[in-house]
Amino acid sequence: METRRIWLAAAVAAQALAAAVTVVAHVPSYGLPLVGPLLAAHRLSARVTAALGAAAVALALPGPPGVVGIVAAVSLWAVHWARTRVRAQRALDGATRLAATAQEALARPLPDRVGHVDLAVHTRAADPGALLGGDVHDAVLTADGPRLLLADVKGHGEQAMRTGAAVLAAFRRTAADEPDPVRLVHALDDRLRPDLGPEDFVTVLLVDFRPGEARIVNCGHPSPLRTGRRLAPLDPPCPSPPLGLHPAPRLQRVHLTAGERLLLYTDGLTDARDGDRAPFRLDTPQVRAALGEPALPEALDRLTDLVHRHTGGGPLADDLTLVLAQPAPTPTAPAPRPDPGVPRGRTTRPQLP
Repeated sequence: METRRIWLAAAVAAQALAAAVTVVAHVPSYGLPLVGPLLAAHRLSARVTAALGAAAVALALPGPPGVVGIVAAVSLWAVHWARTRVRAQRALDGATRLAATAQEALARPLPDRVGHVDLAVHTRAADPGALLGGDVHDAVLTADGPRLLLADVKGHGEQAMRTGAAVLAAFRRTAADEPDPVRLVHALDDRLRPDLGPEDFVTVLLVDFRPGEARIVNCGHPSPLRTGRRLAPLDPPCPSPPLGLHPAPRLQRVHLTAGERLLLYTDGLTDARDGDRAPFRLDTPQVRAALGEPALPEALDRLTDLVHRHTGGGPLADDLTLVLAQPAPTPTAPAPRPDPGVPRGRTTRPQLP
C-alpha cells in the first residue's frame, strides 16, 4: 500500500510538472504529458492510468493533431497495460494463496503432545518463500503409542516438494494401521518408488515410543541424539539405504530413562557451515546445555541460536528440521482403595458356618 501511494504521488507530480511546463512556460507539450500515465501503468490501477491519460490528452490538445493522436494512442496503450498487469497480478496472488494453503495443509504443525510424548518442532526451508521443502515430518497416535516420522528428500525446489508431499500422504494413509515400523518403511518404499528417478532417494527416520523405550527404524537418515547427562548419537546397528534405493532396515530398541529426550534432525543442522566451512558440531557443552533447557521450545530456540551464530546469520544451504521429543513420566499405579466398611488396621475373615 505504501509503495502504491509513492507511485501515485510520483505520477501526479509528473503530470503536474508537465502541465506547469506546458501552460505556464508555454513550451510545446509533445510527449511530456505522457510521463504521468506511463508511470501509473507500472504500479497503479487502470482507472488511475486512464485519468492521467485523459489529462495528458487535454494538455496536448493545443498542439498539432498528429501529436494529440500519438498522446491519445499511448495513453490508451498505458490503460490496457495497467489492466493486463492488474489481472495478471490478481491471478498470481490467487495462485500464491492456493499454494500457501496447500503447503499449510501438508506441513501442518504438530501438537505439543502426542500420547505421552511432549514435542517441540523447528522448521526452516532453504527457500525463504516455501513452507514445505524437502524435509517433512509428522506424528500419529497408533494403538501402541506415538509414532514420529522425519524424512529428507534428495534435492531442492519443486520436485523435492512434490516428493515430500507424497511421503506425507503415504505415511498418513498407512502409519496408524501398521503396527510394525519395519513393514511400514517397506510400504512407504513401495508407494514412492514409482515416482522416484534412478538417482532419487528419501532418508527416513521412524520412532515409536513405548513406556521406557523408543523403537527406531533408520533408513539413511542422520542418527537421532539422546540427551540427558550426556549426548549420545543413536547409530543404527545395521545401516540401511534410503527409500528408493532398496532399504533393508532393522529395528533398534533404545532405553529412555526419566528426563531423557530424543533430538531428531535433518542434515541441514550438521551441514550448517561457518565462514571457514566448518560444520556445526553436536558434541559440544553448548549444545548439551541448550538441549537441557527445562522447556522443549526454549531448548530448540537456544539450539537454533547456536546455529545462527555459527553461520554468522547467513542463509542455510539446506532445509533444516528439528524435532525434540520427551516422554512424560509413566504414572505409577494407584494403591488400592480400602473398603470403607472395614476399619483400618483390621482384615475381614470368612464367616464360619
